[in-house]
Amino acid sequence: MQKSTEEIELIRESALLVSKTLGLLANEIKEGITTLMLDKIAKEFIRDNNAIPGFLGLYDFPNTLCTSPNSQVVHGIPNNEPLKNGDIISIDCGVLKNNFYGDHAYTFSVGEVSDEIKRLLKVSKESLYLGIKEFKSGNRVGDVGYAIQNHCEKNGYGVVRELVGHGIGKIMHEKPEMPNYGRKGTGKKFQEGMVVAIEPMINMKSHKIIQHNDGWTITTKDNLPSVHFEHNIAIINGQPEILSTFKYIYDSLNIFSSEEDEFHNHFS
Repeated sequence: MQKSTEEIELIRESALLVSKTLGLLANEIKEGITTLMLDKIAKEFIRDNNAIPGFLGLYDFPNTLCTSPNSQVVHGIPNNEPLKNGDIISIDCGVLKNNFYGDHAYTFSVGEVSDEIKRLLKVSKESLYLGIKEFKSGNRVGDVGYAIQNHCEKNGYGVVRELVGHGIGKIMHEKPEMPNYGRKGTGKKFQEGMVVAIEPMINMKSHKIIQHNDGWTITTKDNLPSVHFEHNIAIINGQPEILSTFKYIYDSLNIFSSEEDEFHNHFS
């Protein structure tokens, strides 16, 4: 569904509030903190900024954040188990402000993680931007999926099939679906004003997953780590423009990155 310039700016405002929430959480993610405490911090921050936690109650989800450590892929429910040094934790957050959603995710390291995990994080995040590059007028859904899949699989990683990115706007999950795998030149054609969430979910080895009895938690079948990165992107003047940003996370962690520069992001 195509969006007007005004609608895109409202989505950007919501997306940037998610970005700031993740930046705030980046300061708190240390050994010993619980995901339930992170959830409380996020909920209060979002509400203090005159917005509604986008996930809370959506499809009956019980919390503000999806918190998915280690072998959990996505949709993990916050709990009272403390994070440990060497863990990774994927945090997916959404907000609803001015009737428009923002929704994106980042996988954080807790303390010092193994070189093997650092490489998984690096390659998966690279695949996100390779996918975003293909989200432009005239290209198709399969072009984005192929770029992500090709980069991850040539590095030996598994691309989750059952879970996909999506359009976003007044509804959290709009059309088109945005798989992280595919064939070039296939699927829906992209047009000016489209806004989507691109979100690679990448496993250390096998792409196979298991859904747990709580109806939410999804883990890797081989119990190896999985990571998740997500941005919201609009097609403006035919090209992809990222509406969300990891800048606030990087500011909190004293990381320099120019990865978003080519996508003309506007910070507030």
